[in-house]
Amino acid sequence: MRISVIGCGYLGAVHAACMAKLGHDVVGIDVDERKVLELSSGRAPFFEPGLEALLKEVQATGRLTFTTEMSSARGNAVHFICVGTPQKKGENGADLTYVNSSIDELLPYLSPRDLVVGKSTVPVGTAARLSQLVIDAQPAADLLWNPEFLREGHAVSDTLHPDRLVYGVSSGSEDDRAVDVLDEVYAGLLGTGTPRLVTDLPTAELVKTAANSFLATKISFINAMAELCDAAGADVTLLADAIGMDDRIGRKFLNAGIGFGGGCLPKDIRAFMARAGELGADQALTFLREVDAINMRRRSRVVEIARELCGGSLMGQRITVLGAAFKPESDDVRDSPALSVAAQLQLQGATVTVTDPEALANAARRFPELHYERSAEKALQRADAILLLTEWQEYRNLDPYETAALVSTPRILDGRNILDSSKWRAAGWTYRGLGRP
Repeated sequence: MRISVIGCGYLGAVHAACMAKLGHDVVGIDVDERKVLELSSGRAPFFEPGLEALLKEVQATGRLTFTTEMSSARGNAVHFICVGTPQKKGENGADLTYVNSSIDELLPYLSPRDLVVGKSTVPVGTAARLSQLVIDAQPAADLLWNPEFLREGHAVSDTLHPDRLVYGVSSGSEDDRAVDVLDEVYAGLLGTGTPRLVTDLPTAELVKTAANSFLATKISFINAMAELCDAAGADVTLLADAIGMDDRIGRKFLNAGIGFGGGCLPKDIRAFMARAGELGADQALTFLREVDAINMRRRSRVVEIARELCGGSLMGQRITVLGAAFKPESDDVRDSPALSVAAQLQLQGATVTVTDPEALANAARRFPELHYERSAEKALQRADAILLLTEWQEYRNLDPYETAALVSTPRILDGRNILDSSKWRAAGWTYRGLGRP
C-alpha cells in the first residue's frame, strides 16, 4: 500500500521504517529540514537500537523516502499522524498544536476513501473532533485511532512484533471499512497471530494513557514502599520479590529507584488528570497526583542520601553521575530524573561530572552548566562519590575493585538498586541503595 507518515520524530521515524519493512511504499513527512536530511541519508536523528540499520535496509529497496512537502501525501491510501503532544507550558494538559496543524495541512490532499490513522497520544475526545474535520473536507474519507505502545530502546521490535493492535473507529464495529483497510496495512503482523481489538474512538484514545497511568502507579507504589523500608530498616528489593510472586501483581515495574521520566509517562498522567477535570470526572484520577508527587520526591531523596554519603555536606564534593538518559538504550533526556538530580547536586555546591554512553549531547543542551565526560573511566577518576542513576549495562558490569582504584573515596549510591551490595561492600565501598538497609 502507499502510506504517508506525518511527523518523523521518535514515533514517526520508527513507524515509517517499519511500515516499509512490511512491504509498503512509505513517505515520511516532517517540517524539520535537518531531520528529513538525516533520515534521507539513512541516519537516525536520535539513538534507538536497530533503527539506523533498518533505515538503510528499507531505503535501499526504494520503499521509503522523506520530505518536507505535505503534497507528497496526495494519492496515498493511508495517512498516519505521528506528531508529538507535549505538555502545555504552565499547565498539565496536552498541547495539540502539532496534531491540529498536521490535520489542517493534510486535508487539502485527501482523496475519497483515504484513511487517516491517528497514532499520537491525545486527550479523549480529540479523535471525534478530528474525524468531523476529515469528513467535512472529504466526505468519503475516514479517521481511525490506532494508539502506539512503543518502549524506547525496543521501538523497532515493538512495532514489528507488537503485543496487541487497537483500532478505534467511529462506529465501534468490526464491520467498519476502516478496519479492513488497517487490517491490510498490518496483514504481516496479524498473520503471525498479533491480537487485534476494535473499539470506539474514546476507548482507543484512553488505552495508552490508562496503560501509562497504571505503570506509573506501580512504579510509584514500590517507591513509596522504599520510603517505608528506609524508615523501618527493611529491604524493598526482597519485598518486591515477595509480592511480585503473586500473579495478580507480578514482578515487572516493581523496581524501586529514582523514579520514572521521559517524554511519555510524566506528561501523559498529567494530561490524563487535566482531561478528566474538563470532563467533570477529576475525582476519578486524584490518586495520580500522589503518583506524580511520589515520583518527583524520589529525586529530592537521592540528593539527601548523596549528602549523607558525603558526610553531611555536598559543598566541594566531586560527584560522578553515571547516566543522563531517563532509561538505558536511549539518548532521551526529557524529564530525566538522573539529570535533575545532577543539577540539584551542583546547585548545592558539588562539582558534578555526568557520563552516559549516548545522551551527553542532548544533556548538554538541556543543562549546559554541568560537566560531561564520555569516558566512564575518566569520569570516575578522583571522585568523592558515585551516583548510579541510569542502569546501562556497562554500569551494571563495573568491577568494584577496579573502580575503587580510580576514585578518591569509595562511596556509591545505587539509584536503581541493580548492584550486588555485599560485593561492593566487600571491596571496601560505602554502599547506599534506595529502600535497602
